[in-house]
Amino acid sequence: MMTLIAIFFPFASFFLRGKILTSILCLILQITLIGWIPAAIWAVISLQNSRADKRNEKLIKVMKTKS
Repeated sequence: MMTLIAIFFPFASFFLRGKILTSILCLILQITLIGWIPAAIWAVISLQNSRADKRNEKLIKVMKTKS
């Protein structure tokens, strides 16, 4: 669901994750039709990185508790 939002409404993807300034910058980029594609790519990559960071934090917690 968030990936679709990141593709069709890149600024909303940042806004919903609490990155207000990044959202405004992305909206300015996305106003032009040419800027929409880089904005969408930026939003999707940022979303994937955020998910990977959360996954890594969980793994680190598990590894610390088992040691």
